[in-house]
Amino acid sequence: MRSSASEGERNWKVRMSKRVLIVDDEENLRHILSIILTKEGYEAEAVKNGREALGCIEKSIYDIVLCDIRMPVMDGIAFLKAVRSQESGIRSEATIIMMSAYGSIDQAIEAIKLGAYDYISKPFKPEEVVLTIRKAEERERLRRENRELREIVKKDYGVKGIITGNDEMLKVLATVKKLADYKTTVLISGESGTGKELIAQALHYNGNRAHGSFVAVNCGAIPENLLESELFGHVRGAFTDAVRSKKGLFEEADGGTLFLDEIGELPLHLQVKLLRVLQEDEIMRVGDTKPIKVDVRIVAATVKDLPREVKEGMFREDLFYRLNVLTIHLPPLRERPEDIPTLTDHFLEKYRKRHGVAVGVVTPEAMNLLMDYHWPGNVRELENTIERCVLLSEGKAITAAVLPPEIREGMPYSPSEKGQKVETTDIGLSIKKAARVMEEELIKKALEKVGGNRTRAAQLLEISHRTLLYKMKEYGLD
Repeated sequence: MRSSASEGERNWKVRMSKRVLIVDDEENLRHILSIILTKEGYEAEAVKNGREALGCIEKSIYDIVLCDIRMPVMDGIAFLKAVRSQESGIRSEATIIMMSAYGSIDQAIEAIKLGAYDYISKPFKPEEVVLTIRKAEERERLRRENRELREIVKKDYGVKGIITGNDEMLKVLATVKKLADYKTTVLISGESGTGKELIAQALHYNGNRAHGSFVAVNCGAIPENLLESELFGHVRGAFTDAVRSKKGLFEEADGGTLFLDEIGELPLHLQVKLLRVLQEDEIMRVGDTKPIKVDVRIVAATVKDLPREVKEGMFREDLFYRLNVLTIHLPPLRERPEDIPTLTDHFLEKYRKRHGVAVGVVTPEAMNLLMDYHWPGNVRELENTIERCVLLSEGKAITAAVLPPEIREGMPYSPSEKGQKVETTDIGLSIKKAARVMEEELIKKALEKVGGNRTRAAQLLEISHRTLLYKMKEYGLD
C-alpha cells in the first residue's frame, strides 16, 4: 500500500508542471535547453536519439517533445513516424516541435505534414524556443476546451438548451433547426444581450458542421489596423512585425462556422474582402498573391439597422444582400416577459452552485420588480443582475433590497460623463442609448468589484479581455 501511494503521489507531482523531452545528439545543446526550460518552470528530460526517446515515451507522459531532425541511430523523421503511426504500438499525445539546422528546412516541412506542430531553425535564441512552446501549449489548451465543449454542447448550446416559452423565440428555434444543416449565410439581428451568439452556436452545433470549429469574432472589438490580419491571416514579411506567416480566423474556421458579431462595424475595405469570400469561397492572406480555398459557414450578427447603414454609405449594398439571405431576429427581453421567471430560476441555480451560497428563491416582491423592469441590456443584464444578487444576499432569498436601484425604482441606468450624473431625460426613450448607459455602468461595477483587475472583470462580464479594453477606451474609463 505504501508503494502504491508513493507512486500515485509521484505521478501527481509530475503532472503539476509541464514535462518536456529534449531529443538531440549534441550534448551541449541538450544541456543548454534543459537549463532554459527548467528556469521557465518546465520539467526537462534529455536523450540523444529517437530510439531513446521512444523508450522514454513508453514509460512516461510528456507534454512537449523538442526533437532534432538529423541524429544517428534514429533521426527525427523516423521518430515522428513511429510516434504518430497506428502500427507502431507507441502512441503519445505530446506536441512535437522539430529542431532543424540550415539545409534541413525541407525535412522540417515534411515533419509538419507528418504531424509535428512546428519547427525551430538552428541556431535559435532562448526566447524563440520558449515562445514556440508557449504557443503550442495555447493551441493544445484551445483544442482541449473545444473537445470539452463538444461533450456538453447539446446541453448548453443546442436548441434544447435555450430557455424560452415565448412564441416568437420558439419560432426562432424552429428556424434554427431548419437551417442548421445548410451552409447558407444567416444574419442575426437584435439588441445587445439578446443572445445572438447563442443562436449562432445553436446553428453550428445542431448541424452537420458540429465536428468543425466554431470561431467567434467581434468586428468592433479589434482595432481596424489589426482586423484584416486577424480575419484573413498574413504571410511573412507582409508588414513590420510579420516575422512568420499566420493563419487567420477564416482558416481556423475551415470546415466549421465563423461568427462575425457586430458586422456593421466592419470597415468598408474589409467588406470587399468578405464579399469575395462569400462569392468565391476563398481568402487572400495579407501580403500574399495566391488565394486559399476555405469551406466556412458565415453567421453574422448586428445591432445596427443595416438597410439604413447602406443608405448612408456606411455598409456595402452588395454585401448586405449576400448576408441577408436568411435572417433571424431576436426579440428583446421586455417583449417576452413570460421568460423572466424561468430565466431567473435558471441563473439563480447556476450561480448558487458556482459560488456555493444558500440563496435558492426570489421573493414575490423582487420577482414583480424584475418583471416590471424594461431590461435595456436584455438577457445578459438579467444574468448579471442575478449573479450580483446571489453574491449580495445574506439570507436564503433574493429580496427587493438587494436589487440594483434602477430596478427597484423602475428606471434605466444613469450614465456618467466626466464624473457628472446624467438624468434619464437626457437619453430620452432611445433603447440604444440606454443599452450603452447600462453597459458602461456594468463595466464600472465589475471593475470596482474586482479592485480594477481587468482580467477578472472581463470574466465577470463574460466578454474577452480585448473587448473590455476596447469598451473601456470607448467610454473613457481608466
